[in-house]
Amino acid sequence: MVANYSEESIKTLEWREHIRLRPGMYIGKLGDGSSQDDGIYVLLKEVTDNSIDEFMMGNGRKIDIGIADREVSVRDYGRGIPLGKVLDVASKMNTGAKYDSKVFKKSVGLNGVGIKAVNALSEKFLVRSIRDGKAKEVVFEKGNLVSESDIFSTEEENGVLTSFVPDGEMFGNYHYISENVEAMVRNYVYLNTGLVISFNGEKFQSKNGLLDLLNENMDREGLYPIIHLSGEDIEIAFTHDNRYGEQYYSFVNGQHTTQGGTHLSAFKEALVRVIRDFYKKDFDPSDIRTSITAALSIKVEEPVFESQTKTKLGSKNIAPNGPSVRNFIGEFIKKSIDDYLHKNQEVAEILLKKIQESEKERKAISSIKKLARERSKKANLHNKKLRDCRIHYNTNHDDRLNSTIFITEGDSASGSITKSRNVETQAVFSLRGKPLNSYGLTKKIVYENEEFNLLQAALNIEEGVDNLRYNNIVVATDADVDGMHIRLLLLTFFLQFFPDLISKGHLYILQTPLFRIRNKKETRYIYNEEEKDRAMKQLGANPEITRFKGLGEISPGEFKHFIGTNMKLEPVRLKKNDSVKDFLNFYMGKNTPDRQQFIIDNLRFEEVMLEDELELPAGK
Repeated sequence: MVANYSEESIKTLEWREHIRLRPGMYIGKLGDGSSQDDGIYVLLKEVTDNSIDEFMMGNGRKIDIGIADREVSVRDYGRGIPLGKVLDVASKMNTGAKYDSKVFKKSVGLNGVGIKAVNALSEKFLVRSIRDGKAKEVVFEKGNLVSESDIFSTEEENGVLTSFVPDGEMFGNYHYISENVEAMVRNYVYLNTGLVISFNGEKFQSKNGLLDLLNENMDREGLYPIIHLSGEDIEIAFTHDNRYGEQYYSFVNGQHTTQGGTHLSAFKEALVRVIRDFYKKDFDPSDIRTSITAALSIKVEEPVFESQTKTKLGSKNIAPNGPSVRNFIGEFIKKSIDDYLHKNQEVAEILLKKIQESEKERKAISSIKKLARERSKKANLHNKKLRDCRIHYNTNHDDRLNSTIFITEGDSASGSITKSRNVETQAVFSLRGKPLNSYGLTKKIVYENEEFNLLQAALNIEEGVDNLRYNNIVVATDADVDGMHIRLLLLTFFLQFFPDLISKGHLYILQTPLFRIRNKKETRYIYNEEEKDRAMKQLGANPEITRFKGLGEISPGEFKHFIGTNMKLEPVRLKKNDSVKDFLNFYMGKNTPDRQQFIIDNLRFEEVMLEDELELPAGK
């Protein structure tokens, strides 16, 4: 039946209705807090960004952030919102001071939208502004005004207090993870030397900017001391180590642009040019950039981002009528790095040796790579290891960000997921048996080993993760010993050869249920023993209980409960003090007696300790 398209079909929504109906336009995905880019962290960021903008304009040197029982509070000590405009700033779209470039010259917030999104998506939202002994407060629920105070006297310091509770109707059973908040806070202080942020009583500050950022985040020593250079509106830091891949941290006006943009592209291009010019050799860009860890921060007037979540810079120019981002960064890189290398010959020699080693390895595997690529194309056609999704035939970039590939083992498991997946956005890659333990092997193995070669081809990461075909890579294995072993072998492969996939937040573990418990009225899928005991009591006498032994036993109809919008994904993350090299050497190396003794000593706790290292889901 075709719907009737008439005047009644045309609707005009109020601001809060539109935000709640289309939250993805304002905060990206919703999520439950398990991933760093989930919506609850975007809400916190939108509020904190306003306080950061105050600091950048020279007002207020501290920010207090508190999270308790889902209630979030952010208190800055800047100028405070003009009291007569507190209500408008909190509830009228496209209202704010960021349109006046004299008041906020190089800010993150531009359109007066972010704080309204927080308001609309919170079950409780409060803003109090204090200016020169006077204050005003407004309170909302889901964007609806509950109370507005008169202006009253106060002895509080100038500034703004914003508190909110994300709406459970929108975000479900969400929770804030302290490590995710701390990562955000650390980035703020790295980019704003002199700023002190207190998170739940713990203070964070940085004296050395991006140098501190790299020192805190690198899990191994660089081959040479970190090169740290800064100029007006730009700061860079970088070094190389012995790992595969490239690692970048890029920022614009204090905003972490996790998807890069024009500034990061300009940095990569400029670095290649200056290295080629300095050594007077036409090195391949991949040989120059492989194993690099770099951070870049620039300040831009009226930046243009590709979405409200501000994760990718689209600006072509540093300022209206100013130089292009490409030229601005290129000129700085050309002069500063060339000068540094001329003054530090020892570093220049180490860097040259590293580039030459990368070049040698690349050339050694070039012929194998060509044969492997041809083999992977044939295998994909005839073996149907990859069941792709339709989204890749759509040129809409934002849609591509929603694409997911499940890596599973065995025909039965891959068949069930294939039948129950969303064919528009979800793909399936089927492994044949256990993959090879790749620890300690060279990248040559990626092309010589059929399974790894086909997996790499399916992900389209032969030339690096910038060409990654799927935004989310989900390891879906059985919840048993064999499934855990396959999971660890895959993690070893990614950590060894493509660590960028993990550091950029692309890799996840699918939690699949251990039990199905049901009575005549209700069916529940249970993920651990504690949940099982609780469900058994709540569902009354003699409920039916089924223990799932593997993914292949779960029917496609049931799988729809686990791989839809509510699927439980645990992101694979590395903490700042984790050493990938040490971890892989102990758990995947050749020290079998040491591991055997470890298992004997810890037996029931071995799995938990492994999960703590990589923050894998307990009991899975």
